[in-house]
Amino acid sequence: MTAPIALETYLDITFSEDKSVAYLQFSKRSEDFEVTEEELQLFLRSHQVQFGMDQAVLSRICSHPQEYMFGRTAIAFGEQPVSGKDGRIEFAFNLRDDKEHRPLETEDGRVDYKELISLNNVMKGQLIAKRIPPEPGKPGLSVTGEMIPFKPGKEAYFKVGKNVVVDPENTAMYAAIDGLIATTDKGKINVFPVYEVNGDVDYSVGNIDFVGTVVIRGNVLTGFRVKAAGDIRVVGGVEGAELEAEGAIEITSGIIGYNKGYVKAGQHVKSSFIQDGNVIAGEDVIVSQSIMHSNIRAGRNVLCNATKGLIVGGVIQAGERVIARTIGNSMSTMTTIEVGVLPELRNELADLRGKIRQLVEAQDKTDKALYLLNQLAASGQLPPDKMALRLKLNATKKSNDREQMEAKERILEIEKTLEDSVRARVDVVKVVYGGSKIVIGRYTRFIKDPAERVSFYYHDGDITMAPYI
Repeated sequence: MTAPIALETYLDITFSEDKSVAYLQFSKRSEDFEVTEEELQLFLRSHQVQFGMDQAVLSRICSHPQEYMFGRTAIAFGEQPVSGKDGRIEFAFNLRDDKEHRPLETEDGRVDYKELISLNNVMKGQLIAKRIPPEPGKPGLSVTGEMIPFKPGKEAYFKVGKNVVVDPENTAMYAAIDGLIATTDKGKINVFPVYEVNGDVDYSVGNIDFVGTVVIRGNVLTGFRVKAAGDIRVVGGVEGAELEAEGAIEITSGIIGYNKGYVKAGQHVKSSFIQDGNVIAGEDVIVSQSIMHSNIRAGRNVLCNATKGLIVGGVIQAGERVIARTIGNSMSTMTTIEVGVLPELRNELADLRGKIRQLVEAQDKTDKALYLLNQLAASGQLPPDKMALRLKLNATKKSNDREQMEAKERILEIEKTLEDSVRARVDVVKVVYGGSKIVIGRYTRFIKDPAERVSFYYHDGDITMAPYI
């Protein structure tokens, strides 16, 4: 045991935080330093290194110690743990294929709303999905011979919506009625019946508020309201009406909004054109012809790049991307395109900051009251009624701390989202005219002269204009 003791004056052994790597470092340098592999291994074992020694490195240290005297060298490696595999929900239907929920589209691009293709119809009691449990991982081994725990796989949970049931073992989901499978907010699975209107939504029909999918084989006239927990499909056009769906909204003829009403969908909105309209979509707004003098807000993309693909006037907002053939016109009509902007998150951010200010003020009052009560308790002069108040204030303080922590975590999430402009871009397939304004995140660029086939994106603190590819 004399060799390890002698080596103490020359060598230090340290470990990574999880002890999966051991490092050797010279604390004293000497040209006369010599050590054999056996002595070095004995020294390492005396310093808890029991597993994973790199024999090639140890041999090199022994033969050429001067090479290792001015740095830290990894000399042993443990086995990293293997994380468990997350559980999942396995569906009996392809719910992710949007085409399954759309009308038949012919080869020349026309849409035939009389023939709805292959919807996800189910019968009562039919299996919708199975829950697959997580798979276990494998623990690792530290260089000191200790087990490194693995990260277990997460359990998957059914997102239960309307008209579905889960078995007592919580392993399978079934339809509770005959109907159409659809997903709504936060991925909930529902079975909806379908309500059809064979004509216009007018005074003969009145407003519609339905728990499933609504198909209207006519127009929706000004002043009427259609609300659906599933999708809304309109074979005709939409005037200054209010349409609101938790799923998607598809309109054959287009929207002439007269600056009244709105069209709002939890998923996508698809229309041939939008004029003087207000449209909000949780995902994409897809327009084949033109968007004119309208206010559009899409959580993801605004796509207006088909044959005509024109955007003129109004304000277009998209969480990620806007694609159009033409933006603005030769008369320099003011046209604003904003990407990487989520107004809902900005509003939530302001509310959270106000909430934190209120919590801090309340916390200050609680702390002052607790200080006095704690002083009385320490001196043995705390009466029973004050003791109850002290317990209540301590509970309030913990609740306040928790709320502040949750609010701050949410603020960090939102700020990260607002600052993440990597995917935000505006693509112009044909031409963008002067009078247009491009906004990406917190940055603005005014277009003075026409430019052809360009893309705008955030780069290095500014909005960059580059050739469209």
